[in-house]
Amino acid sequence: MATIKDVARLAGVGLGTASRVVSGKGSVSPATLERVRKAIDELGFRPSHAARALLSGTSRMIGVYIPVLSGTFYTPILQIIDTELRAAGLHMVVAFGVGLGDARRQAMEGIEFLIERGCDGLIMMTSALTDDDLATLGAKQRQLVALNHEFTGIPDQCFTVDHALGGRMAARTLLDHKHRDIAVISGPAALADNVARIDGFMRELESEGIDTGKLWVMESDFSPAGGWAAAKALVESGRGCTALFCANDEMAVGALSYFQEAGISVPRDLSVIGYDDTPSAEFAAPRLASVHMPWREMTLNGLNALLNRCYDLHRPVSRSFPVSVTLRASLAKLPAARGKKK
Repeated sequence: MATIKDVARLAGVGLGTASRVVSGKGSVSPATLERVRKAIDELGFRPSHAARALLSGTSRMIGVYIPVLSGTFYTPILQIIDTELRAAGLHMVVAFGVGLGDARRQAMEGIEFLIERGCDGLIMMTSALTDDDLATLGAKQRQLVALNHEFTGIPDQCFTVDHALGGRMAARTLLDHKHRDIAVISGPAALADNVARIDGFMRELESEGIDTGKLWVMESDFSPAGGWAAAKALVESGRGCTALFCANDEMAVGALSYFQEAGISVPRDLSVIGYDDTPSAEFAAPRLASVHMPWREMTLNGLNALLNRCYDLHRPVSRSFPVSVTLRASLAKLPAARGKKK
């Protein structure tokens, strides 16, 4: 395999001159540039990643930390990041939570792994860390952005969506479809984004005079299995309701699967609305109505902000991400006669 030394020798130039041509940095006369490029073509020279990093002073890699590598939530976000980075001649390195430690320890180890690999910048999707944890990163803290979480110490580097608004819109959609007897499957109470969406949901119901303290509510874990188990518990409780709000689509898909097995027709017997509007919602049976959270817009703008920091670029950055509701077959208007039953 040809090396940069071979290129310099064939072109009759010094190693430094050949390196400037390969890196694109520094001045080289047009005649010399032509000789070096001809030598590169003749030798079929392709600089290794390590060589490019050495020549440019950057690794051209962006690290991404996510808590888990499973499900339908993180995969589309990783695809968005990877597509954008490749279009810019950059590469993605992913780390996720592994090991025996708690979520905080796993996040710190994942981020340290990415730093040790020489990533120029970091994207984090975790609520397990604190501002004190970020402070331990030193100067590297300036080369990161946080998605779907806010840190008070780096507010300009945080990009998130309005979960309280998302929760309110889920409740308003059910109310507009005449549902008032509503059950809720929430995500983990320790996660701030889950708390925000559930709080928004409850406040919207309360604005219509509904006593949210009397609602059937069960905490689950954002997984399809968790949704299945919670739906089973709802049915076994004998609690009558006309609609179910699931705090994410994966739990909603699990609930739909249980209802089908239990002989409960959705939406004839029970309407279901999810949250996130991930690809799984569109292909659930029945197709799942869901609060559409602007994950793509959040991700792209956070990535743009990071690339601006790392490579002195001027990509556009916005912080306004609209929330909407995607209506699908799992949600139906409550018939007037059924709504009067007690």
